[in-house]
Amino acid sequence: MSNIFFRIYLVLFAFLTQSLFAQDYKDGMSDGTLKVNSTDVPVKIYTTTEIGDLNAFALKPNSNNTLVILNESNLEPVYLSYTTSILGTFRNSKYQLFDKNFKLINDPVTKENIEQFKYAVKSNKSITDSDTVSLETPFKIWDPVKGIELGPITLHFYSLMFIFAFGFGYLLMTNIFKIDNVNQKYLEPLFTWTLIGTILGARMGHVIFYQPELFKEDFWSVFLPISTKNGLKFTGFSGLASHGATIALIFTTLYYSFKIIKKNPFWVYDRLGIVVSLGGAFVRMGNFFNSEIVGKPVDPNSPFALLFPQQSSEYGITVPRYPTQLFEAFGYVCLFVLLWILYRKTNKKYQQGWLFGLFFIILWAIRFFVEFLKMPQGDEFIQLGSLNTGQVLSIPFMIAGVVIMVLSKKFTITQAENEKPE
Repeated sequence: MSNIFFRIYLVLFAFLTQSLFAQDYKDGMSDGTLKVNSTDVPVKIYTTTEIGDLNAFALKPNSNNTLVILNESNLEPVYLSYTTSILGTFRNSKYQLFDKNFKLINDPVTKENIEQFKYAVKSNKSITDSDTVSLETPFKIWDPVKGIELGPITLHFYSLMFIFAFGFGYLLMTNIFKIDNVNQKYLEPLFTWTLIGTILGARMGHVIFYQPELFKEDFWSVFLPISTKNGLKFTGFSGLASHGATIALIFTTLYYSFKIIKKNPFWVYDRLGIVVSLGGAFVRMGNFFNSEIVGKPVDPNSPFALLFPQQSSEYGITVPRYPTQLFEAFGYVCLFVLLWILYRKTNKKYQQGWLFGLFFIILWAIRFFVEFLKMPQGDEFIQLGSLNTGQVLSIPFMIAGVVIMVLSKKFTITQAENEKPE
């Protein structure tokens, strides 16, 4: 078994060395080809979520053929006058404005049509309404809508992924309790304490480890899904750290184990680890939809290169990057499959703590290695040599996993003891 783990670590290490060849985009722009009818027009591609930077770029003299990708943060109706001014500046600077299908927009900017604008193009030859236009790039562009419109309410995909995480987790744990002959009355309190621990712990972990200034600058946003800076605004829960969620879950599960189900905490942790692995994959998919937790810049010809036009400016210039959210999600799915097979096909579930220790080792190893390709999330307050905050925080969890696997031999039970009716 240890030989298999060594090979997995070796493959991961070889894969992550690609980060050494990350592309350096000095001008903050990437290259693409604008196809106008049958003519290829090389263009420099620029995009940003910062409306001030967008305005500065519109005023910047640029002799090259240039394409600017506009995104939803640039086109909010609430800032109509400012956005109208910026788009007017682009037009005055010889840019032409297009919708998402590269149909030319010559109409003035209004509240009704502001969200139709998608591209600003400056080329040596003007494009006409009859021209067929498309954009080709060696990398993929990830620029989806962020949610499903339900009348006046938008169901964000990030929130939907959390619903999936807890929904599938609930169904999975229901099945596990049936397999282990556990009374279903213990399922509801487990779900409740897991939900509380995940949300509260993840939020507190993010603020403590990455954004402690919020305690002074926007105190209520630490505990509530709102922001009080520049007026009261509903933001939803954002800024969540898995390390914080893990710490909180350890304590809430201890309470659940001793006070409610009255089983060895490792028995609960073994099964919860299976569920959390799958839930973690959904959460990272939510990050992907939100264009957050993006990777470092990568060579545009890499098969992993992805441009996130809606990424936050905190990650730096908007250029092709590694989709690290997908790397983590894939790793967590593989971990879920491995734990489920071991739970169903082996006797390791009777060695209380063994599955949980393995879960800790692999989960945080995935996080540790993917961090090599990630951009920092906020300020890095904790560092050790070249390791960032996420990596430093992962090391104790991996060590704990090894210790737990060793100690698990002391907590072995029989199949009869495991399936003893409540």
